[in-house]
Amino acid sequence: MNNTMESILINTAHALMADGKGLLAMDESPPTCNKRFAIYDIPQTPENRRDYRELLVTAPGLGEYVSGAILYEETVRQLTSKGEQFVDVLEKAGIIPGIKVDTGTVDLVNFPGEKITEGLDGLRARLIDFASSGLRFAKWRGVFSIGEGIPTDECIEANTQSLARYASLCQQAGLVPIVEPEVLMEGHYSLDECFEVTERVLKSLFYQLYKQRVLLEALILKPNMVLPGLDCKDQKSVEKTADATIKCLLRCVPAAVPGVAFLSGGQNGELASERLNQMNFKYGSKLPWPVTFSFSRAIQLPALECWKGEAENTVAAQTILLYKAKCNSLARKGQYAMDPQNIV
Repeated sequence: MNNTMESILINTAHALMADGKGLLAMDESPPTCNKRFAIYDIPQTPENRRDYRELLVTAPGLGEYVSGAILYEETVRQLTSKGEQFVDVLEKAGIIPGIKVDTGTVDLVNFPGEKITEGLDGLRARLIDFASSGLRFAKWRGVFSIGEGIPTDECIEANTQSLARYASLCQQAGLVPIVEPEVLMEGHYSLDECFEVTERVLKSLFYQLYKQRVLLEALILKPNMVLPGLDCKDQKSVEKTADATIKCLLRCVPAAVPGVAFLSGGQNGELASERLNQMNFKYGSKLPWPVTFSFSRAIQLPALECWKGEAENTVAAQTILLYKAKCNSLARKGQYAMDPQNIV
């Protein structure tokens, strides 16, 4: 990778972490999107998926709060109702277009209860094609469950090695990699258990990134927050979860990384915003990298519930989407809970 390419990648990574902004994850696969449509009796068709995603990217003023949008390949290949490429619509709105490139998880053979992410086969050519289509960053997700005896070291190593190989291929193709190691929220585990597993995963990830000679200055980390499992009876306060998350990140994430963009991971949208806000309010000026959002459901679901597949609901749904994006923009600045009059 030459110096010019390095500079372009570094500039893109910093643009994704622009002050007061975060990422909109709209990269749900068709099956996942269809499941959400089914809840609201929306016909599960490619046309409706396109219409919904068009609603998202054309929301007026979205670029004030969102720096980048993660697309699914189906969306990249579709045109809007006006015949425009989604990539072009995003660029016009001042939003950097990116894409999810992993092909999902499968069972890790001989390791019950654990998963491995696939998609490395043929990835080099796919990344080159995506870059030529105007996409500027990519995302790959590895998942880790907490349970009796898991995650194993072997599962962690296999997934973090894949994340590092993907990141290396991304940078070679001229795309900023977003690396997403997600500790899943399902389970009864405690905050301390989540801390221990998240620390193991992140330390392994950055070791593998180093081994693969990935340029840390040109990648974004998309981790889980450190939280008790959804079924844990001892759900900690916003303050305690924010403290634990920042402590874990400071132990594991090099200062060279341009930023951290949290996944919501099935959190309640309000809680996700409050937790992000607390991190920035208490620690924002003291951290070596900015922390922001890369949310999907935490931003989208209220808009989807309003839309329900009806064209006449589009404007109202976009208004709700912008409201949620603004909430998280304020949380990015540590102003969400402290200045509630700004989130009307």
